[in-house]
Amino acid sequence: MHQYLEDFGLGYDRNDRSTWNSMYLPEINNKGMCLDYAVTHEDFVWEIRSEPGVLSVFETWLNTQDLIVSFDAVNFGLAGRKDLPPNKPWPHQDQDPTKNGFRCLQGLVNLLPNGPDDGGLIVCEGAHLLSERFHKEMKWETEEGKNIPAWNPEWYGFTQEGMKWLEKEGCTWTKVCAEPGDLLLWDSRTPHYNLSSTTDQSRFCVYTCYMPVTEASEEELQRKKVAFEGWFGTTHWPNCKVMGRNKATRDGQPDPHNRTEPVKKPQLSERVYKLTGIPYIKASA
Repeated sequence: MHQYLEDFGLGYDRNDRSTWNSMYLPEINNKGMCLDYAVTHEDFVWEIRSEPGVLSVFETWLNTQDLIVSFDAVNFGLAGRKDLPPNKPWPHQDQDPTKNGFRCLQGLVNLLPNGPDDGGLIVCEGAHLLSERFHKEMKWETEEGKNIPAWNPEWYGFTQEGMKWLEKEGCTWTKVCAEPGDLLLWDSRTPHYNLSSTTDQSRFCVYTCYMPVTEASEEELQRKKVAFEGWFGTTHWPNCKVMGRNKATRDGQPDPHNRTEPVKKPQLSERVYKLTGIPYIKASA
C-alpha cells in the first residue's frame, strides 16, 4: 500500500514523514479511509479479496461458495498526520436498525502490526445481541428528531444517550489488536468505529465482506455490475446498497488527480470473477 501511495505521483515517500500530508497524497479522510480514485478495484485490493485464507472463512461461515464480495474502502491510516481534523469517536452500526437479526458479517484484512495504541477497530462487545431491544427502547430519539441522521439506510449512529444505554447494560468497548494478515470479523449490528494511532505505527487495512448471492436481488446484481464495470466502490454490503463515484474533492473542488479506472487493473480468475455477481445475472429473454 505504501507503493500505491508512492506511485500516485504526488511525491509521497514512506521514509519521509514530511510528505505524509494531503499535498503529497490522494484524498484520505481523517478516519484513514479512501473510496475514490478507483482504488477499490486496484489489483492489490482484489488480490486480498480473493486470498484463499480470507475467502474460505466466509465460504465456511456462510456454507456456500456462491458468494459476492463488497467493493469496500481501503484504509491508509498514516500515523501522526497533522493536516486532518481529529478522528473523534463515531460509534455506529452498519445495519438498518429496523431490520432485526443477523444479516451480514463484516470484515477487514489487517496489513500492519496493530497494537493497543496503534489505532484501528474498536467494538462494543456483546451489544449486537441487545440490538433489537436497544432500537425498540431508543426509538424515541428518532421520533423526537434527536437521532444522528443516517447517511444511508444501512447505518445507525449512536448518540450519547445510546452510549449510556449500552453502558447501563454492561457493554464494554474493546480495541481489537491484530497482526499483519489477520482477518477481523464482526456482526453488522455491533456498535463500532475506528481509532487513529497515537504511536508511530500506521494502520493499513482493506475492508472485505461477502454474502451469498441468493441474498441479492436481480436489481442489486445489475447495480453491482455497473459498480464493477465503472470501477466504483461500495459500502461493506456486497449487494451494492450504496455506490461511490470516484469524484474526490480537494479544497472544495474536484480533485485534478481523480482517476476513473485503476492503474493496475485486476486480472480475475473465473472463480474470483463470480464474486462480482455478474455471472449470476439472469440472461434477458
